Amino acid sequence: MSSDQKIIFTKDNLRQYLKALGKEFRRLNGTSVPAEIILVGGAAILANYDFREMTTDMDALIYASSSMKDAINHVGDVYGLPNGWLNSDFKNTLSYSQKLDEVSVYYGTFSNVLRVRTLSAEYLVAMKLRSGRRYKNDLSDIVGILFEHQKKGTPLTKEKIMYAVAFLYGNWNTISEHSQIFIDDLFRVTDYEKIYLDSVADEKLARASLIEFEDNLHTPDKLSHSIRI
Repeated sequence: MSSDQKIIFTKDNLRQYLKALGKEFRRLNGTSVPAEIILVGGAAILANYDFREMTTDMDALIYASSSMKDAINHVGDVYGLPNGWLNSDFKNTLSYSQKLDEVSVYYGTFSNVLRVRTLSAEYLVAMKLRSGRRYKNDLSDIVGILFEHQKKGTPLTKEKIMYAVAFLYGNWNTISEHSQIFIDDLFRVTDYEKIYLDSVADEKLARASLIEFEDNLHTPDKLSHSIRI
């Protein structure tokens, strides 16, 4: 499989892969060696909400024996996923915090050995604010979370989000000015559905612009032409 080929994870196949992972880990280790995974990012969104249909990343904190890597790669071989389809690479990004395991919440147990946890809403929002990438799903995910909680009658408050940011990252000023303005503006409106759709559209445009820019970098003649224009 090409390294740049994207794999699509959905709510349904997420559980399918986790079930297969629990089964394979149990086959390798028996029932006496437990493992724990904390899903973050798009995987946690899929696990907890309905507004997001898919993600191309499976980010997680992984607490397990070394055989977990073999189990992950075996499931990848079975389902046509790349090696390391479930990984902890996000630990090298701004959104990582050593305190994430302290605020994780139970999601499910697979094959009686693999315990899976996710994050509650305010901490997911805190991570998305900290990352704040306009070309990914960070901002639309924030709106989607607020929108779903509004519909359920369990609205998130800015105070809870600010507390989550401070707990994970130290203080509110660790969040970019753009992210601070974005969340402030969100709490001044009520039509989250329209803002969600607008955010998704803006992110698609930003991704398209980024892809075009990267293509130009790898095509000098095209880049020099665009500069002359």
